[in-house]
Amino acid sequence: MIENQYAVVMAAGKGTRMKSELPKVLYPVCGRPMIEYVLDALEQAHIGKIIVVVGYRGDLVRKTLEHRTQQQHLVFVEQTEQLGTGHAVMVCRNELQNHTGATIVVTGDCPMIQVESILKLFETYSQKQKLLPSCILGTAIKNNPAGLGRIIRNSNGEFAGIVEEKDANNEQKLIKEVNMSYYVFHTQDLLEALNHLKTDNVQKEYYITDVPAVMKSKGKHVIALPILKPAETLGINTIDEAKIVETALQNQL
Repeated sequence: MIENQYAVVMAAGKGTRMKSELPKVLYPVCGRPMIEYVLDALEQAHIGKIIVVVGYRGDLVRKTLEHRTQQQHLVFVEQTEQLGTGHAVMVCRNELQNHTGATIVVTGDCPMIQVESILKLFETYSQKQKLLPSCILGTAIKNNPAGLGRIIRNSNGEFAGIVEEKDANNEQKLIKEVNMSYYVFHTQDLLEALNHLKTDNVQKEYYITDVPAVMKSKGKHVIALPILKPAETLGINTIDEAKIVETALQNQL
């Protein structure tokens, strides 16, 4: 039952390129904070518990979403230092430590998230009981993958890792399957993998994108599932991108 599953929504960032003093997830899209669309999708998918990780102007995020704490099993966790996406999940450890089901991790700035994609990821997870995956990534095929992490597969077509564009060689940059930060994790395997994250990168941060590779290195089963719709590849990092998403969202609605 999907009601037994949890969600972590990463919502701590400032979003400096949006040229706004608002936390990024509160930037309005079609008149609503973009995180509202993410929480709508999780609610419609009947996720049992939603953990929202707040940081920059966290009090404002809490106040804006206060109405949801009455409707959904929604709790807030504070990320006092923004030490990366992996760290955002680390601070949820107390909320996750007794959870034996699966947890979906998504960002709060993806208003084009589709309920069908969430359900498909959990459906695939539950169907793999004989070889329960530690992680299922929702991926997308994008003709112009510039700026996005590429999905690396081995000779058998199985997930091998994620390479960020800045680290990709010319051949890897031609890969069109991209990571869109949709992850369904076996919760206890996730907590174990977080212990092995390192900050040996330019930003000196803990990255959630490193978790699937850590799991693979420990012999765990990781699946990359290219089921995301083209609309879900529309990200928001600038005001111009927000306008593109607004148009797409209006068409969808």
